[in-house]
Amino acid sequence: MAVAFTKEESAETAAETLLPDRAISPHPNLVTEAGLKALELQVQEARLAYEAAGAIEDVNEKRRQQANPLRDLRYFVERVRTAQLVPNPTSTETVAFGSTVTFSRDDGRVQTYRIVGEDEADPKAGSISYVSPVARLLMGKAVGDVVTVGDQELEVVAIS
Repeated sequence: MAVAFTKEESAETAAETLLPDRAISPHPNLVTEAGLKALELQVQEARLAYEAAGAIEDVNEKRRQQANPLRDLRYFVERVRTAQLVPNPTSTETVAFGSTVTFSRDDGRVQTYRIVGEDEADPKAGSISYVSPVARLLMGKAVGDVVTVGDQELEVVAIS
């Protein structure tokens, strides 16, 4: 009976430790300099978390604790490997990758976002991915240009 219990526990542990890989975007992995540094930091943090879990004596618990860091490590190593560093834009004439763009909406709201890579995008912190619908519409536009997103118009008011 103890053997059956051990096998069942091992099967459960194996299921907990064989996490599927994080999805990798099909888009080119464009990054800013800050985005590349952030990816490299994520690699270091995942490696440290994996190594820290390696100190756990119980084999099953060690596997459980290493599962997430190992998955993250695979993801971030791949993202660093495929990163395509894009230099900061040299012009503020048109919206480009790395630009900070301010636009006004029909409802009077004014929003400012920096257009960055997918892994570094954080709308709450003022950055959006270059593959987001808004960013794709704004790329190549100049101050005064208007784009339509859904049922709203956005007018570019500043580029930096």
